[in-house]
Amino acid sequence: MSAATDLRAVPAARPRRGGAGRQHHAGWLTYVLLGLAALVSLFPLYWNLVAASHSGERVVEAPAPLLPGPRLLDNLAFAWNQVDMGRALVNTTVVAGLVALSTVLFATLAGFAFAKLAFRGRNALLALVVATMTVPPQLSVIPLYQVITDLGWVDQLQSVVLTSLVAAFGVFFMRQFLIEALPVELVEAARMDGANSLRIIWHVVFPVARPAMAVLGMLVFVQAWNDFFWPFIALTPDGNPTLQVALAGLGSGNHTVDQAIVLTGALVSTVPLLLVFALLGKHIVGGITSGAVKS
Repeated sequence: MSAATDLRAVPAARPRRGGAGRQHHAGWLTYVLLGLAALVSLFPLYWNLVAASHSGERVVEAPAPLLPGPRLLDNLAFAWNQVDMGRALVNTTVVAGLVALSTVLFATLAGFAFAKLAFRGRNALLALVVATMTVPPQLSVIPLYQVITDLGWVDQLQSVVLTSLVAAFGVFFMRQFLIEALPVELVEAARMDGANSLRIIWHVVFPVARPAMAVLGMLVFVQAWNDFFWPFIALTPDGNPTLQVALAGLGSGNHTVDQAIVLTGALVSTVPLLLVFALLGKHIVGGITSGAVKS
């Protein structure tokens, strides 16, 4: 029997199921469930738009309106003029941007130190940093307010920015990411090549930590954008407010609150966040899934 005959006699190898190259196809039930989840998630935003396009009397009537009305532009103009919405938007963008940048920078530096540098008391200091996450922020309000009063920073944006330059969560988050993502051999190789600490951080740590930095920056930006408690104490609605502080004065008058105007202001404060998510969504998803194990 020839070699060609032997080869023809061997049955063709069947493709193996599973493995890294296998593609999973979702069924119709998966798409139905995902569609329902999307509808439930988007309904509050849709209702905000509907309520902002009606009068305050119509919003509180039963049954509530389910379709947009004709008063959206009028409500936007009224809300924009009742409080200094333009200045509040600029202030909030400045505060949220500076807080996000500073937190990402300092948290990455501290996370690198806790993850890859050996120094005395490292574990105890990390435990102390994590323990600060259990302290309620209300406990620091009085001393912080006394400090900004002595410095003359009441109703100034630095009173909000400088008290939020770094967060314990950010330090712990970056430390956990760099432990797995940054090989210690890479840092040692850079030192053997003569790189100092600044060059190692700029050329080694930051490129490796970029996905986690994007995720942390987005989380901190959203938190700073929506922060109300401390800005409401340090700033005044009529002076130099952030957006959430300005919204506290919307819709009030004649001992009643116009819910349509309040929801119009909430809609204005939500749109910038949606734009940020639309622009940075790929980076956020990439940062979240960068540590996934591929089988």
